[in-house]
Amino acid sequence: MDYKEKFKEAKSFKVEEEFFKKYWRVLKLARTPTRDEFSKIAIVAATGILLIGLVGFIIYEIMLVLPK
Repeated sequence: MDYKEKFKEAKSFKVEEEFFKKYWRVLKLARTPTRDEFSKIAIVAATGILLIGLVGFIIYEIMLVLPK
């Protein structure tokens, strides 16, 4: 298959209507979170970031002490 055939094949590609229907259904169900939901999600995310940072810092400090 040469370049011209591949180009024609790519131009004739059509996305099925069902593909868009699935995504449109999800978008219709989606909504913006309430202030309470957003604050809870933000607190959980911040706690996770701090926890991972703390674990990394502890590992860093242990690695500084071990070689001596």
